[in-house]
Amino acid sequence: MKTSELRQRFLAYFEKNGHRKVASSSVVGPADDPTVMWTNSGMIQFKDVFLGKENRDYTRATSSQKCLRAGGKHNDLDQVGFTARHHTFFEMLGNFSFGDYFKADAIRFAWDLVTGPLDDGKLGIDPSRLWVTVFEGADGIPADLEAEELWRAAGVPAERLRRYGKKDNFWQMGDTGPCGPCSEIFYDRGEHYDGDATPNGEGDRVMEIWNLVFMQYVRDAQGNLAPLPKPSIDTGMGLERTASILQGKDSNYEIDLFEPIFEAIWKVAKVKPGDRAEHSNRTASQVIADHIRAATFMTFDGVVPSNEGRGYVLRKIVRRALRFGKKLGIEGRFFADLVPSVVEAMSDAYPELTAEATRISKTLGREEQQFSVTLNAGLKQLEACDVSRGSLAGVDIFKLYDTFGFPVDLVEDWCRERDLACDLAGFQKALDEQKAKGRAALKTHDQRLSGDFAMLAELPPTEFLGYQTTAADAKVLALFGAANQRVALLSGAGSVLLDRTPFYAMGGGQVGDTGSLRFEGGAAEVLDCTAPASKRSLHKVKISGELREGASVHAAVDPDRRARIRAHHTATHLLHAALREVLGTHVKQAGSVVDADRLRFDFTHFAPIEPEQMAEIERLVNEQTLLAKATHLAEMPIDEAIATGAMALFGEKYGDRVRVMSVPGFSVELCGGTHVANTGEIGLVKVTSESAVASGVRRIEAVAGAAALELLQQDEAMLGRLSRAAKTGRENILSTMATKDARIAVLEKELKEAKLKAAGGGIGSGPGLGGVVVHTNTNVDQVNGFTVVTASVDGLEGNALRELMDQVRTRHPKAVIALASKVAEDKLALLVSVSQGLNADAGALLKLMAPHIDGRGGGKKDLAQGGGTKPGGIPAAFEALKAAL
Repeated sequence: MKTSELRQRFLAYFEKNGHRKVASSSVVGPADDPTVMWTNSGMIQFKDVFLGKENRDYTRATSSQKCLRAGGKHNDLDQVGFTARHHTFFEMLGNFSFGDYFKADAIRFAWDLVTGPLDDGKLGIDPSRLWVTVFEGADGIPADLEAEELWRAAGVPAERLRRYGKKDNFWQMGDTGPCGPCSEIFYDRGEHYDGDATPNGEGDRVMEIWNLVFMQYVRDAQGNLAPLPKPSIDTGMGLERTASILQGKDSNYEIDLFEPIFEAIWKVAKVKPGDRAEHSNRTASQVIADHIRAATFMTFDGVVPSNEGRGYVLRKIVRRALRFGKKLGIEGRFFADLVPSVVEAMSDAYPELTAEATRISKTLGREEQQFSVTLNAGLKQLEACDVSRGSLAGVDIFKLYDTFGFPVDLVEDWCRERDLACDLAGFQKALDEQKAKGRAALKTHDQRLSGDFAMLAELPPTEFLGYQTTAADAKVLALFGAANQRVALLSGAGSVLLDRTPFYAMGGGQVGDTGSLRFEGGAAEVLDCTAPASKRSLHKVKISGELREGASVHAAVDPDRRARIRAHHTATHLLHAALREVLGTHVKQAGSVVDADRLRFDFTHFAPIEPEQMAEIERLVNEQTLLAKATHLAEMPIDEAIATGAMALFGEKYGDRVRVMSVPGFSVELCGGTHVANTGEIGLVKVTSESAVASGVRRIEAVAGAAALELLQQDEAMLGRLSRAAKTGRENILSTMATKDARIAVLEKELKEAKLKAAGGGIGSGPGLGGVVVHTNTNVDQVNGFTVVTASVDGLEGNALRELMDQVRTRHPKAVIALASKVAEDKLALLVSVSQGLNADAGALLKLMAPHIDGRGGGKKDLAQGGGTKPGGIPAAFEALKAAL
């Protein structure tokens, strides 16, 4: 029986028995439940129904649910590939009763479907191969004798029933809430499998295939159990496990669902067909097959690789698969190219995968490429680190880890190969310091409500008038001094709470307004406006004179600044819509800043924006401003707003009623900020930069209106200065720079060659080729039958010193050679070479020399490298080399 037929038979059976077939929810856990990162069972999408928080128009349901177990309480990631049963991604077949039927029907349905005849749409599994378990009772909870009797009535022989405790046969949603006993159906695969012949034993012989949970109790905060008013049913059957039984396979990975995926893997693997069954190769291929299924569905459901949360789990899965790809000899991109094989295997049940296959492949391909970039960038940084003191500093390890994402275990390997100490204690200290700074930043943020600010919520709310006007009369409700203490009289710096205000309080990415307060006997400059407590607008002020609580004031917003902010805010909405138009609807806002001088917009996207894409995005935005469309602002219930297609913005919390800002035919978003009445008020919008913020998150900065004009004027002035400096017209600046760059490269190459030739020629202390000064001191000695060449030079390091070694090796093919180069007053590089056939070890010799230069290093028998901080010790180091020989 094909897996697709098993899935179809299960769902059809329960539909026939009055159940509503419900589509699978996302593998991503519910947005309103932070306790659930991933959907790990079929009941997750019905959780609120079971808890009585949600009502649906059906009381019976059946589904085939996409599940993921790769983090948190349910995490099978480390076992995947090494066993026949574990997966990160799998499907769970289930039937559910929400206060409808209970144990009798649930047991009857299960046994009938599992053992009923194939020609009647059932599964036809031999009852003599099945075991059933029930709850034996524990901690004052009675044994589930009712279920035991019902199983017998359904046809299960008494000798095939077993009782087990809470660990195996009692389920609870959490520390409190619905709970109850459960029954499990097991399948005995036969004597030729290792393991116990009874349920819950060791080995793979007896395998669980279906779990039936009987929710009949509710547990309170004190741990007491009471009968659940509406007993319910939650069951789960592993699709892949059951398919392996029906297809007679030893492993879940051998069922038909995996065949297209393995075929695609073996096409790119460098493993011979006869070696595919070898244990390590089979494990590697199973890891890849499982992980490409998981990564495909995670990406389909909107997850992008990143360094935190769900994105970090996806990143781990991708990189784990890439590592196992190396075990199969696979080089270059391959993982993302397996996506079509998943679509082939799964599209009959999930046809929506087909339309998204290209996007999924691009996202995963980008992560593949990025991992290679990370590795190469990290190694480059490592090579540049100062290890002259014989160790890699903790701060350098932390920079590699924090800035480049370079794994610490790879740093340790790199140091071990070079006989360098790895300062892990220093790394941990730097990591702890960073965490402490993060906690301090959070604490600082929380101090908005420190002092008497904590009473703001008890004061009357501020009426916001800023949508209609930029000036209004108001009354002072409360005054706060510079230390946030409430005062009756305020002079100088402090904060003012008004009963009504035209000032917009910072929120939704938009900065607060500035302006002035005028009152009898004085005035105040408003420096900022914030809302530390909901609907309480605090005006940060600098007062000339004295302001009393209860006084009347005239509040006036700086209209020019407000106009510039409005232009940038509406431009942000246009930019968001244009990004989705050009890049795809996967683009979502991930943060923003809108002020008078610029806008910054963070959004989810898997790759840098190509120049032609950016040009199209700018064109679309400015097309809307040139059309001078009237914008529409309306207040409505949030459900109605979402139904219109309005987009909710990142990090914002919304009440029951919301404001919807729309540019007709182009953009509709929920927004409480201030906006232009007509897109023509925005003027020009110009993108100034596009960059990465984090993996899977990009950032655009742009300017609009007057700020855009100022930018263009600055750019014009800069072009003029460049043109005058290059002594050419602005249209020739690039070609002039390219010509000069090429000339510089030629001169640098000639200088390097001159230095090497001068050093290689053994010039003592004078002008070399082309007048280049290279200080060289070379000696050739015979020591105990060895030809020993020692040379000290100035100014050569890295590749240049190795090239010099190659020259000396050519002149002395049977010699022990030591080259030392003074790079700075407290830094030198050291190379030791031993020709093939000589009875000496370059690495050992270098270690004997190192103490004389306060250095360290290591290497192989024929070549070793190191460094030190004491150039004056070079002669002593050479003598130590000779004494060792």
